[in-house]
Amino acid sequence: MTTILVAFAVMLLIVAAMAVGVIFANKPIKGSCGGMAAVGLDGACDICGGDTAKCEKEIEKVKKAASDTPFYNAAKD
Repeated sequence: MTTILVAFAVMLLIVAAMAVGVIFANKPIKGSCGGMAAVGLDGACDICGGDTAKCEKEIEKVKKAASDTPFYNAAKD
């Protein structure tokens, strides 16, 4: 029983460390290489409804909002 509790505690610490890393990296979580098209599920997504121009507009809006901040972004360089 002790082994199971120790293994659970270790896994909990690993998950917590990964969560802290994601929070401090301050970058959006990205999908895997190729996304849904790589596995053959090339349907319309729920967000853009198949309109890729809408996705591009959202990406540009996010980039513009990030560039309007008064702080220096060292991650861009």
